[in-house]
Amino acid sequence: MIKWLQRAGCLHTRAVVPQAPASAGSVPGGHDLVFDTISNARDLGGLAGASGRRVRQGRLYRSGNPALASAADLDRLQALGLDMVVDFRSPGEKSPDEAAFGQRFHWKAVPVLEGSMAMEVLMPRLRASTPAQMDAFMLEVYRDFPVRYRDAFGGFMHTAQGGKTLLFHCTAGKDRTGFAALLLLAALGVAQDDILANYLESNQRNVQFNESALARMAGLGVDPAVMMPLLEVRASYLDASMQAIDVAWGSVDNYLRDALAVDVAQLREHYLAG
Repeated sequence: MIKWLQRAGCLHTRAVVPQAPASAGSVPGGHDLVFDTISNARDLGGLAGASGRRVRQGRLYRSGNPALASAADLDRLQALGLDMVVDFRSPGEKSPDEAAFGQRFHWKAVPVLEGSMAMEVLMPRLRASTPAQMDAFMLEVYRDFPVRYRDAFGGFMHTAQGGKTLLFHCTAGKDRTGFAALLLLAALGVAQDDILANYLESNQRNVQFNESALARMAGLGVDPAVMMPLLEVRASYLDASMQAIDVAWGSVDNYLRDALAVDVAQLREHYLAG
């Protein structure tokens, strides 16, 4: 099993602590994208992959919901030369005013957690749960990613095999997007410590997003301590996904090859420089 928890103590920063935005290079390859209203956006380029080759810059991007883009943000996104935007949100998380974004970009829906992240589903759970129960809920979500949503993530990986310039996202760009990044970076041969660091970086990048969410939910009677497991990323969450993979397939390499039928060599040819 990959020991995702080995460095959790030094890498895990709680999102409720006010911090300056993460600077470029704070995580290897985690180059910032500066937007007005899109959270948690970064270029995965620069991370060290297989055989000492680095992930190409300007090809693979991850973020929170880009449909929240300002007019200036839309122009910035356009300048990235995106071939496709992959959206892991379920229909219940979207709003009608997102249509303009879909008209401007090739936006592909690959829903994961369909229904369970809609506010009408989440609110009763949040009001009735303890922090420990919400933590357990998130662990179960992550165990489901490689098994229950195997087809969705497999489809994402096959899309990437086409060598497209991609932006992939969910709502906060941390859980579904984080697991997708794990698969993609593992296929490219990125070290487990760098994958974990990239994953946990969402806690710094989402500080303002999380503070806004906490304020809104407090006004609806939800305890901030109950919200935090939903807002944070934790090394234990990613480890839950890896444990599920190890139990069913033995390793992430086996999962990529046998469960998702990923052509690792083709991905590396597209996205690794040198």
